[in-house]
Amino acid sequence: MSCKPIFSALAAALVLPLMACSPSQPTPQSAQKSGPESGPAPRATPATPRPPAPATDSHAKPTPGTLKTFADWTVGCDTTLRCTLASLLPEQDLGEDAITLNITREPGAVARGGGTVSLALETRNDEAATTRPPASFAVDGKPVALRDAAALAARIANAASLEILDAKGGTLATLSLKGAAAALRYVDAQQGRAGSVDAIVAKGPAPSRAPMPALPVIAAITPGGAAASLTPAQIATMRKRGECDLGGAESGGDPTLFAPEVHALGGGKSLVLLPCSTGAYNLIGALFIVEGAVITPARTDAPAGFDATGADSGTPVQSVVNGAFENGVLTSYAKGRGLGDCGSHQSFVWDGTRFRLSEQADMGECRGNIDYITTWRTKVVR
Repeated sequence: MSCKPIFSALAAALVLPLMACSPSQPTPQSAQKSGPESGPAPRATPATPRPPAPATDSHAKPTPGTLKTFADWTVGCDTTLRCTLASLLPEQDLGEDAITLNITREPGAVARGGGTVSLALETRNDEAATTRPPASFAVDGKPVALRDAAALAARIANAASLEILDAKGGTLATLSLKGAAAALRYVDAQQGRAGSVDAIVAKGPAPSRAPMPALPVIAAITPGGAAASLTPAQIATMRKRGECDLGGAESGGDPTLFAPEVHALGGGKSLVLLPCSTGAYNLIGALFIVEGAVITPARTDAPAGFDATGADSGTPVQSVVNGAFENGVLTSYAKGRGLGDCGSHQSFVWDGTRFRLSEQADMGECRGNIDYITTWRTKVVR
């Protein structure tokens, strides 16, 4: 569940071709003689191709990274130590058009192909950028190419001002650099680069030994079959078990908005997304599994939405916020406020027993940046 920026630029990198190697074929064995006569060896029967071995589920417990704020920048790292720092608007500028910047650094030593830097400019909240797109940067008045993310990161670590310019050199936005150096130093520490040649701020003479953790693997099931048809009695039962309270909105609003969604999971099971309660910009949906006449609350391996036990800690039923189910992925988008500049995006996949957190991105500060920081990633295999 990544939030895709309107404009994204990657640092230039040298790409080397990868060699695709097939498994070595066994060396043919000499034909053995079974008697005094010697003849041509019998033709070997071709081996029946074996299906690939099922992927090994790592059964990792979801542990999304935490976010840390340094003045006008917030920063966080995901499962693999991929770290992102995101610019924040000063409190007094929250009502104005804004462009925000995220800088991401990959884990691992540069000598081993890691440590690349990329950037993303978020322009959806800025009207001027629709006709005057960003074209370059100026750091303390000195130009930096739009795609030179590594140079930009190094320069802002010791700079006082950062401007985003259009193609004619006009200023589209000026970003505060208060806290940027501290956020970059935090990334150096989290990625194991402090004191090494690969650090951006905490540089030292030591060779980099920055680790590259592997992605946790989730063996998920591809949904299939026919979705269950719910009866009014089943819907009433679920509303009661979820202690749902739509505050009269159900009877006075669009009936399709509050109708339960039912999606086939396979094996005779269906997921029910049941609208259960509402907020100013959040619709909370309770999660149930229906198998024939049996109704059970769906299980997740991580908190969903705002609460440690689901959207409503007063019930045993897990919930998602502004939820949807598409292409085998259950999503939740809990918004901290209507602008969407704080909250949590989550994705879950079904493993046959429960929904597993496959990705999460967060923004803890309600300060204008709608490009959330990824804090948990996995590799999903089906």
